[in-house]
Amino acid sequence: MISSLAQLRALYAAPGERAVRKQLDRLDVHDRRFVALAPFCVVASAGTDGALLDVSPRGGTPGFVKASEDGATLWLPDSGGNNRLDTLENLLVDPRISLIFMIPGVDETLRVNGTALLRDEPTFTHRFAQERQQPKLVIEVAVREAYLHCAKAFMRSQLWQADTAVSRNALPSMNQMIHDQIGAGPVTESAAETMARYRLQIEGEQGIRP
Repeated sequence: MISSLAQLRALYAAPGERAVRKQLDRLDVHDRRFVALAPFCVVASAGTDGALLDVSPRGGTPGFVKASEDGATLWLPDSGGNNRLDTLENLLVDPRISLIFMIPGVDETLRVNGTALLRDEPTFTHRFAQERQQPKLVIEVAVREAYLHCAKAFMRSQLWQADTAVSRNALPSMNQMIHDQIGAGPVTESAAETMARYRLQIEGEQGIRP
């Protein structure tokens, strides 16, 4: 078992100069363009008193996360979810935050680390009034580290390749899995009905009507 930094480093070569130097203290023009094209990111946060870490997916239209012109700040709108508020509660007690931005069809990713504030002032929430449902709050991220991550993980997984897509039928419906996990009664909503309900909720957020 590896229990020391010396043991760990003995297994791997030292990182190359390029891998070290690519880390920036703010978003440059390429990073900002990446954020503007990304419809999806993953957000990591930490609680307090030894609580486990949390990772949460976030999505929207490309550019749903906004970057300041100087690349020092990001604004992430909080969209409707399950109201557990795991990420938001974590950020109240520990402002550290990490994000990974993904663009469909692009194997590289953008990693951003920083600290967060929860902003509910109209100055911040009104920024998103025309693009999606106006959020109750916006996560403001002060960028501390940003770097582009290489394509190898996505190439190995072939994540964007159509011929590697798994049929949704390979798993039970979300309702069935959760019902089994919590010991609930019979499933009363089919997978198709669940997806239809989600679509209506998203259309309502965006001000779209069938």
